[in-house]
Amino acid sequence: VMRTPIALLVAFAATATAFAAVDHPKIGSTVFTWESRAVQSTGVGERRDVARNPTATLNEFECHISTLNPENTSHPPHTHPQEELIVLTKGHLKVHANDTDRIVGPGSVFFFASQDPHNVSNTGDEPATYFVFNFATAATAARKNAKAEPAVAGRLGSTVIDWNDLVAKPTKTGERRTLFNEPTLTLANFEAHVTTINPGEAPHSSHHHPDAEIVLVKEGQLEVTINGTTTFATPGSIIFVSSGDEHGWRNAGNTPATYYVMRLKTEKTPKAVAMN
Repeated sequence: VMRTPIALLVAFAATATAFAAVDHPKIGSTVFTWESRAVQSTGVGERRDVARNPTATLNEFECHISTLNPENTSHPPHTHPQEELIVLTKGHLKVHANDTDRIVGPGSVFFFASQDPHNVSNTGDEPATYFVFNFATAATAARKNAKAEPAVAGRLGSTVIDWNDLVAKPTKTGERRTLFNEPTLTLANFEAHVTTINPGEAPHSSHHHPDAEIVLVKEGQLEVTINGTTTFATPGSIIFVSSGDEHGWRNAGNTPATYYVMRLKTEKTPKAVAMN
């Protein structure tokens, strides 16, 4: 029998209700390391909070890391106006999206469209750890009382992508796995992929673009430079690059480095300027 403590249900309800109303300071480009996140017990596992702030192009960016113990569920199927992406890094989860259930393993990615019912359950025999990313835009606020909508062509609907189904295509510096690249109900465009780069390599030279970019390190070590400041990102680290900031990274380790990339366009994203 799957279990969800009452205290956790109350916390999730409060989070869903207050998501778009929190008055936190705007954040710029930041590297959040796994080691710097404080651990909280949830009754069904653990939680590490990462961020819950507005950014240059998002009304709010919320991120946390959950660990769910065996025979437990995150919460009953629920809905919220903000769209959500989850990356499973350890263990197996049964993912419920709308009326469909699917069991997937490490490396898998789940996207939940605005107001679609969803939850996850740990049906395995070991704790499951997953990274949760929530995005709120001006369009999110307009969907506060909206109902779930059927997926339509040209707009990303709720989807579960098993790591084993992803095709790795060779690149000059390693490999690339495509996830998706299309608008959603609340984002002008959401592009996501998984990059693997070989030791000493960089995927591209230092550059900048209008899109906000989020990177989650799966394995290996990256040397990250943002606006001239260099730091290191290891497995579990999250890199947030704000719109227009110059950034670049390279594999600073002796083994391949793999990381998830998310690029988001909203109604606040500036138009790209042609370079001379």
